[in-house]
Amino acid sequence: MSMKKQTYIAVFPFVLSIFSVAIATAQTSGKTVSVDGADIYFEEHGSGEPLVLLHGFGGTGKTFETIIPELAQQFRLIVPDLRGHGRSTNMREDWTNRQAALDIVALLDHLDIDKYSGLGTSAGAMILLHMAVIEVDRTQSIVLISGTTYYPETAREVYRNAKDPNEMSVEELAQMAEEGGHIRGAEQMRAIRQYFSDFQFSYDDMNFTPPYLSTIRAKTLIIHGDRDRFFPVSIAVEMYQSMPNAYLWVVPYGGHGNPFRRPGFMETILPFLQGKWGET
Repeated sequence: MSMKKQTYIAVFPFVLSIFSVAIATAQTSGKTVSVDGADIYFEEHGSGEPLVLLHGFGGTGKTFETIIPELAQQFRLIVPDLRGHGRSTNMREDWTNRQAALDIVALLDHLDIDKYSGLGTSAGAMILLHMAVIEVDRTQSIVLISGTTYYPETAREVYRNAKDPNEMSVEELAQMAEEGGHIRGAEQMRAIRQYFSDFQFSYDDMNFTPPYLSTIRAKTLIIHGDRDRFFPVSIAVEMYQSMPNAYLWVVPYGGHGNPFRRPGFMETILPFLQGKWGET
């Protein structure tokens, strides 16, 4: 029986191609895998069923450092830095969420992971949407936090108003790179910020219509703040209405970002990811 439909309203705030792969030891506890011209850095933690954690654009896998210890008690965590971010290389001129999804699919292939679940924030959620349609049978359940199916005008305005990285000093960019964990410094940060601004011109990468969303079979928990400055809550509602096995958690007075430290977050996502929702 389908789990459709339940809506969770929180009462507390939270602000294929086959790629050739090769593995090498990285400078930290993680590893790298070579995928389509990029070295994708990733870490693994814990044991159990595979759970992929995907950070937002401009972030790194360290986004999840506060929740990794608890999640690692239940799951085998796969925590990459997206292409061009953190310790991963090659942002390339045609960076898209779909390309990032293919990178992660190749990483799963390398690790011989047949089935996986995922949790993604912002761009990480968008990448999981792509993965859920690319790998329909492989994707078991996904948690989409502050994601979108397309870039609305509210987001494009943010991208247009972003500070031009070419007007930023090397010192400023280098400091941002260091604070964000982007090890190649100012030029890496310049590229990241330029792509962020260029999303204002992107129309085909994120273009999920309701019929397209209806092909996703994975159990899906959509978490969205009702005051998200990028993506209005109406987009989350449309996702919920279009996907056959979706739950919606609208957080009052919630913005765009990570809710990890807010009361009730782990108590909500753990039973969902463990497959306990819908049990009688």
